[in-house]
Amino acid sequence: MALTTSTINGAVLAAELHWLEQVIATRLALYFGLESTYATITAVPVPKLTASPYSTLMKEQKLSAEERLVLALALAPHVQPQVLDAFFARNAVHFDRSFTEFGGLRGKGHGGFLPTGETALFLLAGDDLAERLRWQTCLWHDSALTRADLVRLVPAEAGEPAASGALAIPADQLARLLTGARAEPTYNSDFPARLVNTPLTWDDLVLDFQVSEEIAELRTWLENQQGLLADEHLRRHLKPGYRALFYGPPGTGKTLTACLLGQATGRPVYRIDLSMVVSKYIGETEKNLGRVFDMAEHRHWILFFDEADALFGKRSTAASSSNDRHANQETAYLLQRIEDFPGVVILASNLKGNLDEAFSRRFQSMVYFPMPAPAERLRLWNQAFTGPAALPASEDLTDIAEKHALAGGAIANVLRYCVLATYRHGRPVSLADVRKGIQRELAKQGKTS
Repeated sequence: MALTTSTINGAVLAAELHWLEQVIATRLALYFGLESTYATITAVPVPKLTASPYSTLMKEQKLSAEERLVLALALAPHVQPQVLDAFFARNAVHFDRSFTEFGGLRGKGHGGFLPTGETALFLLAGDDLAERLRWQTCLWHDSALTRADLVRLVPAEAGEPAASGALAIPADQLARLLTGARAEPTYNSDFPARLVNTPLTWDDLVLDFQVSEEIAELRTWLENQQGLLADEHLRRHLKPGYRALFYGPPGTGKTLTACLLGQATGRPVYRIDLSMVVSKYIGETEKNLGRVFDMAEHRHWILFFDEADALFGKRSTAASSSNDRHANQETAYLLQRIEDFPGVVILASNLKGNLDEAFSRRFQSMVYFPMPAPAERLRLWNQAFTGPAALPASEDLTDIAEKHALAGGAIANVLRYCVLATYRHGRPVSLADVRKGIQRELAKQGKTS
């Protein structure tokens, strides 16, 4: 009988956690001067990585044995919390309390030992201060664990040592380690971004030649960034990130283009919900967006800010009130985060003039999505009204495309109205339905024709 992925991965994880258990036992024995099978923790045999989702990730990120050990330490509470029970030992001789040097936290519901940065440093360095300082410097700033966002050191409480923060594995990475499938982060107030995609293809996107050329340039960057920046000369002159502004009337294809770019290059597109980002509480906006940027930095996401002028609009130069000054500080923070972001950021706005000029200068490209011309509108109408929504052969949409300057989004709304009308009345779509749907759309825009 074939082994399942969970069985294979479970065997690899069991070996990894057994190794962690042996290393913990060795470190404690050496620290307390007890008899030990191994003279150093590095003498404990490191398990071989046999084919499994966990092993694949370890090899992809080229983790060292020490980094694997810290990852196993952070993973243990989720899989085999009893492996860490040895850290519950008490210093009965002097204080009858836990050993400070072990670090660790107690959860509210979890009964096991929750490792902290101090636990990792103790495991790697014991009482060797020089070795501890070496790991303290590199582990959270320049290691494969942090570059791949596999393990985070949760910020400690104000005034407490940084290493007293808990070791945390992001939820999507935890799912990937355990099952090989990366779970998408949950959309909420702490993570105000939603994964967006589309069933449409490039054939469904109707753009004029100039816009298509500019989109092709951005796609070329997405597909070739890694190769381009592998060149030493280009790496010195080109920053890794790319910032694009899509602007133009609603419904002209800005969101669809962002989705198709992600679809074509295998990159998830996350739309930032600015209504959840902007907060009246000082510092909350930066914190909410900071989480999105921190996660996106290691995951090759495209960040899409819709209606971006709500947050990145023109700033008050007078800053007459504390609210104005705070809004300016938020914008300055976001400008810096976006400029430093190594991935692709796309901002969408109805009007280019609404955006702050200081921010506009930071775009690599500014793409105007105009209202479609009559020939482009006819393509959109013909694409929409096919299949179950096809009009009788005697009825033609050319005159409608000529007369009504509607964008693709509005045409989709007309299609929805017509399809619902056919279901209600049990008859095929007619040109009269199309005209009535158009009038409804024009009324929404405050127009009559």
